[in-house]
Amino acid sequence: MHIENITLHQYRNYKDLALTFSPKINVFIGENAQGKTNVMEAIYALAMTKSHRTSNDKELIAWNEEYARVEGTISRKYGSFPLQLVITKQGKKTKVNHLLQSKLSEYIGQFNVVMFAPEDLNVVKGSPQFRRRFIDIEIGQISSTYLHELMQFTKILKQRNQFLKNAKYKKTDPVLLEVYTTQYVLSAAEIIHRRFLFMTLLQKWAARIHTSISRGKESLVIKYKSEKEITAQSTVEEIAAVLTTRLKEVEQRELERGVTLIGPHRDDLQFLVNDYDVQVYGSQGQQRTTALSLKLAEIELIKEQTQEAPVLLLDDVLSELDDYRQSHLLNTIKGEVQTFVTTTSVEGIEHATIKEAKMFHVEQGTVTEDISLKEE
Repeated sequence: MHIENITLHQYRNYKDLALTFSPKINVFIGENAQGKTNVMEAIYALAMTKSHRTSNDKELIAWNEEYARVEGTISRKYGSFPLQLVITKQGKKTKVNHLLQSKLSEYIGQFNVVMFAPEDLNVVKGSPQFRRRFIDIEIGQISSTYLHELMQFTKILKQRNQFLKNAKYKKTDPVLLEVYTTQYVLSAAEIIHRRFLFMTLLQKWAARIHTSISRGKESLVIKYKSEKEITAQSTVEEIAAVLTTRLKEVEQRELERGVTLIGPHRDDLQFLVNDYDVQVYGSQGQQRTTALSLKLAEIELIKEQTQEAPVLLLDDVLSELDDYRQSHLLNTIKGEVQTFVTTTSVEGIEHATIKEAKMFHVEQGTVTEDISLKEE
C-alpha cells in the first residue's frame, strides 16, 4: 500500500499544493515552523479524518477560509483509487473513489498509516488517555465494526453520565438507571473484549521487536488493565457480568459524583520491561525503545491483518533516536514500507535508505523537490 500523490487546498499554511511521492521513502527537509509537519499531518488526516496534533478540526482550515480539502490517490494490491476529505466549520465529508461516504467508520481503513512523532512517547510515559486513544486508533484502522461499536459506546456513556449528573440534583427513576446500565454494560463489554484481543496480537510482535532492538537484554510485556477479574481469556458475557457487579458496588458513588466510574474509558495499558513498569522506572532510552517497538509492531500487525504494509510517517523522530535505534528502524522499513520523514537536516543519518529517498525542501509554506540533494 502507498500514496501516489496528494493535493491540499486551504489546508493550514498551504493555499494550494500538489505533490507526487516515491513509493519507497520521501524526506521533507526544512527549518522548524515552515510547514513540514503540516504535509505529514495532511497525509495522516486523509487516512484517519483527523489530525494527530489537535482535536479541533477548525485549526486545519487556512486562516479566513471556510473549508480545507485534502485529496490523494492510494495504491493497493487491488488497484488505485482517489480519496477525498473536506473539512468545514460544520463538519467533515469523505469520498472513496468519488463516492460520498455516509459514515466515517466506513471510510477509515481504506488507507492505513502508522504515525511516529515525538509526542508518541506519551503513549508510554503520558496519562492513560494517550494509551486508550492509541488502542482505539489502531483497532479502528483494521476494523470498521470496532469504530462503530466505539461510537455507540461513547453515545451510551454520555447518556448514562447525563442521567447520573441529573440525579445529583433531583430525584430520578432507579428503573431508568438500570436500563441505561444494561445498555452500557453490553457495549462496554464488547469494547474491552476487542481491546484484549488486539493487545494480545500486538504483544506478540512488540515483544519480539523489543528484544531485537535491545540486543536481547530486555523483554517487553504489555498488559491491558481493566477490572482485576477481567483477563484476556474472559468472554464478552463474563466481562459483562463483572462490570454489572462492579457498577452495583459503586452505584452510590456514581450518583454522588454524577459520572460513570467503571468501564473502558477508565482502563489503561502497562508496559513492563524486565518486569519493571517502564513508565515509572524506565530510563528515557527504555521508554523510547518501548515506543519504537510499539510502532514497528503496529506495522507488522496491520500487515498481518490486511496483507499489506501501511504507510509510515516519521515526524521529526530520527533525531530523537540514537544511531542503533535509528538503523533498526530504517532497516525494518527498507524496500517494503512507504515512508515519510520530516527533518531539519539529513546530516548524521548514515543509512542507504535515506540516500535513496525522494527529497523535498520546505520553506515558508513552499515545497520543492530538491534535485541537488538527490544528485549528491
